[in-house]
Amino acid sequence: MPTKTALATPEEPKRPRKPRTRANNEGSIFPYKNGWAGYVWVTNPEGNKVRKWAYGKTREETHEKWLKLHEQARKGPVVTKSPKLSDYLTYWLEEVVKPNLAPKTAANYEMFSRLYIAPALGTKRLDKLTVKDVQSWVNKTRSTCQCCKQGKDAARPEQHSNPKRRQRCCAIGECCKEIPSDWTVHDAYMTLRAALSQAVREEALARNVAANVRMPAPRKRKVKPWSVDEARTFLESARTRNDPMYPAYVLILVLGLRLGEALGLRWEDVDLDQAEMTIGWQLQRVSGQLLHRQTKTEASDATLPFPEIVTTALRARQRARDAACESAGDDWQETGLVFTTASGRPVEPSNFRRSFANACEKAEVRKVHVHATRKTCASLLVALDVHPRVAMQILRHSQISVTMNVYSEVSSEDTRKALKKLGDRLDS
Repeated sequence: MPTKTALATPEEPKRPRKPRTRANNEGSIFPYKNGWAGYVWVTNPEGNKVRKWAYGKTREETHEKWLKLHEQARKGPVVTKSPKLSDYLTYWLEEVVKPNLAPKTAANYEMFSRLYIAPALGTKRLDKLTVKDVQSWVNKTRSTCQCCKQGKDAARPEQHSNPKRRQRCCAIGECCKEIPSDWTVHDAYMTLRAALSQAVREEALARNVAANVRMPAPRKRKVKPWSVDEARTFLESARTRNDPMYPAYVLILVLGLRLGEALGLRWEDVDLDQAEMTIGWQLQRVSGQLLHRQTKTEASDATLPFPEIVTTALRARQRARDAACESAGDDWQETGLVFTTASGRPVEPSNFRRSFANACEKAEVRKVHVHATRKTCASLLVALDVHPRVAMQILRHSQISVTMNVYSEVSSEDTRKALKKLGDRLDS
């Protein structure tokens, strides 16, 4: 019996698939609450794929932010969680600045962060900080009384026997207009810029918004150094009065040593027979601590020859040190430093500055800051007839032509003779 053959039914045609409008991991935009939301799949700094969200009141606004997220994702890792600026500053100071920079630099960064940056910008999220925010902060800081802002006068007691120690201005409604100097504003700005640069290096930020702020560097303060005759008058006065700091004055004037380098000088680094010393240590008061530490950079380290006036002054200092040690007896504290107190302890930099200011007054010469004496060094070396090659080493010039330009200035013969004889009586 013939079998029936099943009739073949035609297959139903497949519906064509709707083409995709977005690729995998591209993200999406959709209505959300009172506006729109969108997300993009990004790679965070830890290497994980996560969603990064963008929000806006309109689809166009959200779409623009969404495209920017895509651009960031193409460039590299994207931060999805950002701390407040104040929290990041705390991390930066503790983990980056203090372990790697000089104590004085770290103390300055901490001060500017605490007094100027954190109070004004600290609540801002790191990734939400804009160029406009930073520019407005800079402009406002320039004109804001810091006595009011930091509560300096408010921290004083209302009543005190000393009028200078009780509330006297901003806290009683008489603003003293203590606006910061241009250099203070500039240094506060540079502190913020340094912190944001670190955030960029750590890929916590895509760019440093502070770098785009208009912030011209203030003009450097021009300080007129002493003339050779003023320096000679000052040194002669200190020698005549047997000022215990006279040898230190000689070092900062004749060799151009910085204050910290002079007070941090050790006897083991001085060779009086060869008339040379090695500069490699400094003494600084930082955050309430007196630190004897190496100089900031290798460029500051040097072995310096010195003229006879320095040899004479240091031999006198050596005799004074031995006499003080014998007089102090068991109370003597050996530090190995060239300049010490009567008990052998280090000399406070602030005390030295006061001694220097008093010595200026007694010598009846124009008062200058201790650091300004370095600029007088070259003129003194000329007047002392120090050989140009030796002067080049002392002044740390890279080319002899620079030194010879200084030597084109000739001092009077009387001044030369007076300087050469300046320390002679100390050997008597």
